[in-house]
Amino acid sequence: MRLASFGNHGLLALALLATSGVAQAHTSGLPHLDFTAGLDHPIGGLDHVLAMVAVGLWAAQVGGRALWLAPLTFVLTMAAGGALGFLGIQLPLVELGIAGSVLILGVLIMLASRLPPAASMALVGAFAVFHGHAHGAEMAAEASALWYSLGFMLATALLHGAGIGIGLLARRGAAAQWLRLSGGAIAVAGAALLVG
Repeated sequence: MRLASFGNHGLLALALLATSGVAQAHTSGLPHLDFTAGLDHPIGGLDHVLAMVAVGLWAAQVGGRALWLAPLTFVLTMAAGGALGFLGIQLPLVELGIAGSVLILGVLIMLASRLPPAASMALVGAFAVFHGHAHGAEMAAEASALWYSLGFMLATALLHGAGIGIGLLARRGAAAQWLRLSGGAIAVAGAALLVG
C-alpha cells in the first residue's frame, strides 16, 4: 500500500511539474506578468526541474536539518546568483555548472550520500548560484527584478517541495531503492546535458 501511495503521489508531482504556461519573452513591466515569467522560468527547463527536484529528494534522503537547510540554502543563494545575472555580471561556465549540478545531485541520491552539513550546504549553494544567474540573465529588460525574482524563487521552492514529498514517501523499504534508482536516472540525464 505504501508503494501504491508513493506511485499516486509521484504521478501527481510529475503532473504538476509538467504543467507550465507559455514562456513570455517580454513582460510589459506589469508586476503580475513579471511574477508569471519568473515562476515559469525554472519550470520551463528540464535542467532546472531535475536539479531542483533532486535537491528536495536528497534533502529528504539525508533527513534531519538538511530537510529544510538544503532547500533554503538553494533558494537564498540562487537569489544572489540571480542578482549577478540581473546586473550583467558574467559568471563563467554557467551552463556547465547547471548540467553538472544535475549529474552530481543525481549521483548523491543514487549513492544515498550523507555529506557533513557544511559541505552539503556549500555544494547546494554553489549549484544554486549557476541556476540563479541563468534566471537573472534571462529576465526581460523591462521586467521588475523583484517580482520576477519572487516568481522564480517560489517555483524553485515548489520544485524542492515536490522532491521532498516524493523523497519522504520513498525513504524506506523497496521504495528507497526506487529513490536511489531515480538518482541514477537524474545522473544519466545530467551526463546527457553535459555532452549535449
